[in-house]
Amino acid sequence: MGFEEEYQAFLNAHLQARSGERLRRLQEGHNQAEMLFLKQVWWPLFYHFKYLHPEYEVDDFKDGKRYLDFAYIRPSMRICFEIDGYGPHLKNISRWQFSDNLERQNQLVIDGWTVIRFSFDQVKEKPRRCQQVVQQLIGRWLGDDLDQTSLSLLEKEVLRLVIRKGEDISPTEVEKYLKLSDKTVKKVLSQLVEKKMLIPATGTKRIRSYRLGNQVKDPV
Repeated sequence: MGFEEEYQAFLNAHLQARSGERLRRLQEGHNQAEMLFLKQVWWPLFYHFKYLHPEYEVDDFKDGKRYLDFAYIRPSMRICFEIDGYGPHLKNISRWQFSDNLERQNQLVIDGWTVIRFSFDQVKEKPRRCQQVVQQLIGRWLGDDLDQTSLSLLEKEVLRLVIRKGEDISPTEVEKYLKLSDKTVKKVLSQLVEKKMLIPATGTKRIRSYRLGNQVKDPV
């Protein structure tokens, strides 16, 4: 399915699973900025919304509840993604409210969350840069997970390089970074394409760049 179908299925599944305040917050808190983040940043990277939770409820440091725009939860990682709009209300925020917001974020970090904030303007005008931040962050976990695979040492190093860069990579870049010969790089890249870890990004007969394949984007 395409984005629209997957997005509606994703949202409906969470709506049906909630009640009370958690349902109300999802109905009222999930707006244009959050939808745009999914469409322009998340979807082009992963093509699914697994492990992602909108308007996720967490305990507040003041013994209440707060809601994160998105929580990405895997066994070894918890990431909070916040999409901040810029509007007149920000000019009217008090110094104590500003301090309170910072304290809330600090508490999330203390509780083991990684907190990533994007402005609405960044998501709208610079989605590729936002994608790179997300890919590089999640890529650290994916890179560690590669150690559990049967890939060769060189194959793992090439994939880690692509993950860290967060965008398409050329054979020349691989040669320079890993100090390998042209012949060796071509062989390793071909092996990774065969295993669907990489896919050609540009070029047909002569491939000029590669990007991560779904086997890396969605590890089991």
